[in-house]
Amino acid sequence: MSLLSEPRYPSVPELVLAVRELAARRPDLCALEEVGVSRAGRPLHLLSVGHARRAVLVVAGAHANEPTGGATLLALVRRVVGERRLRADTSWHFLLCADPDGASLHVSPAPRSLLDYHLGFFRPAGPEQPEWSPSVLPPDRLPPETRALTGVVDALRPYLQVSLHGTDLGGSWVQLTRDVPGLAEPFGKSAAELRIPVETGACDAAGWPVSGPGVRVMPPPGADPAYPSLPDDARHSTWYHAHRYGGLTAVVEVPMWASDLVDDPAPHPAPAAATRRLAARLLRDAREVETVLADALPRLEGADGPLLRAAKWGLGLVPGLAADWVRTPPADTTMAYVGSVDAFGRRLPLRAAAMLLRVLRETGDPAAPGLERLVASWSEAFAVRFRARWVPLDHQVEHQSRTVLATAHHARGLTI
Repeated sequence: MSLLSEPRYPSVPELVLAVRELAARRPDLCALEEVGVSRAGRPLHLLSVGHARRAVLVVAGAHANEPTGGATLLALVRRVVGERRLRADTSWHFLLCADPDGASLHVSPAPRSLLDYHLGFFRPAGPEQPEWSPSVLPPDRLPPETRALTGVVDALRPYLQVSLHGTDLGGSWVQLTRDVPGLAEPFGKSAAELRIPVETGACDAAGWPVSGPGVRVMPPPGADPAYPSLPDDARHSTWYHAHRYGGLTAVVEVPMWASDLVDDPAPHPAPAAATRRLAARLLRDAREVETVLADALPRLEGADGPLLRAAKWGLGLVPGLAADWVRTPPADTTMAYVGSVDAFGRRLPLRAAAMLLRVLRETGDPAAPGLERLVASWSEAFAVRFRARWVPLDHQVEHQSRTVLATAHHARGLTI
């Protein structure tokens, strides 16, 4: 795949330029429009390909730190334009980036290591994330990016919305708001061909119904959440907006670095002891970051930008999440699930530390060197623990693209 002059993730301006050029060459088939603006005034672009009433909506860039989606979106655009059969009775619509403000702050177009990735890390606080904000904010306080996204769903009434997500280290998996029978087979086949492990025990989906290996169906409203302390509930996110028109949403996750430890279905021999240990480590690591933050805050008077807000928000999740983990583990707890908890527990304080580090560096704070050593140490430990191996960018994109197309195929006729 040759998206750019080098194998790296395209920026939002590069995506817009590439799509604009393609639309100009095929005005009979493509239409590019602005469907809203971000809080900072950046435009949100929607490319429509084809004219059929039946619609698929593909959303990239919902999380700033998950850059594969932009590359996948561009690959899908080119494929849909080039293959008549894909648009024979279906129009395809591509929201190029749901959070252009966030994308402007995450800086790792071609990360060489987990440390490199974290040194440019940014992921907004939950209320500032377009897909998640409806689960934590009242309707009259939703950010403009969220209103633009739901407005697109209202206009298109897609039978399928696909949100392109990713993970730094782990495996690939799919979350569905309603089951799509038959999806697990092509999804698993693609992952195997491209040497991408299937994440079978993602802790994000603990207790969710299993449609097949790595394919989980979100529980219906009223079901108890896996982690009651977390403020955001997927069932109140924009993923469910398509349901009012009989559609569904698929969230396709693909890793940047793979770990072959995430698909181990063997029962864990001592899950309660393991999760207690991981909860204790999470609390200990978070306190280490909080100590640096508390020391630096008097020197950061007036600094309340998105990086600092996100770091504080992430640290605020830790006590409740640790308490959730030490409750009774899910039935039939597997090695893969405990591994997922391990990875989640490493990510949360590491990400907070990385974003705080960027703030301290910008201000020349004396605590920055020590925090940078901590971020480097944790990044290395994360990679070593999970035997991280880089997934070639073209494999990330190919697997995510295949999964989108397979979902679109198998979801046909499932509207209610």
